[in-house]
Amino acid sequence: MVQPGKMPQHVGIIMDGNGRWAGMRGFPRVEGHRMGAERAREIISASSDLGLKCLTLYAFSMENWQRPENEISVLMKLLEIYLRKELEEFQRLNIRYRAIGEKWRLPESILALIKETEEATAENTGTTVVSALSYGGRNEILRAVRQAVTSGMKAEDIDEESFSGLLDTAGLPPVDLIIRTSGEIRISNFLLWQAAYAELYFTDIFWPDFTKEEFLRAISDYQMRERRFGTVSAKEF
Repeated sequence: MVQPGKMPQHVGIIMDGNGRWAGMRGFPRVEGHRMGAERAREIISASSDLGLKCLTLYAFSMENWQRPENEISVLMKLLEIYLRKELEEFQRLNIRYRAIGEKWRLPESILALIKETEEATAENTGTTVVSALSYGGRNEILRAVRQAVTSGMKAEDIDEESFSGLLDTAGLPPVDLIIRTSGEIRISNFLLWQAAYAELYFTDIFWPDFTKEEFLRAISDYQMRERRFGTVSAKEF
């Protein structure tokens, strides 16, 4: 059972398994992606109900650009449809929307929708929902390093706090929990800097089957852990 007083501030989710979910049912991959979008809608609503400060969804990785062109086209179309439909729901739930990653790679129509949604929800005070689009953790770190160099920052002035301010997630709370669906046990270039002390939760369930109940189970598991951040466990005294 979820304990309100021990909620993570920031949860990241690697939404994996859409294609395999569809293949096991004899459906085209696009159906898996469509169901995955529906599941994202449910988890966003649950996050709002729980009062999470931030939810980051790994929607499209840098590596995903290597997929067949027809699948990329379908994913972009689904993303466009999703953004067009969700603005009203974001406003109803008081959600603030943000997208991170190399957004310039995305189609102009999607960039326009991202800008519209970010601006329309900028003053909302509920859960911040972040879409990681054309995103990769290594790429993000490299871009931050380049920004530090081109801005003229001195080496002695760069510390963890100042460097974090150069990342795509600047201003967001630290990541407490990363969830990955589908049975894969790795974080696949997702929030590499931010995940340094995050708790990791892996489940065999494919993303289209990752219900609100499964999400609450992951939160409950997180709440049972002792987070030490390199210190000695209190249980040892």
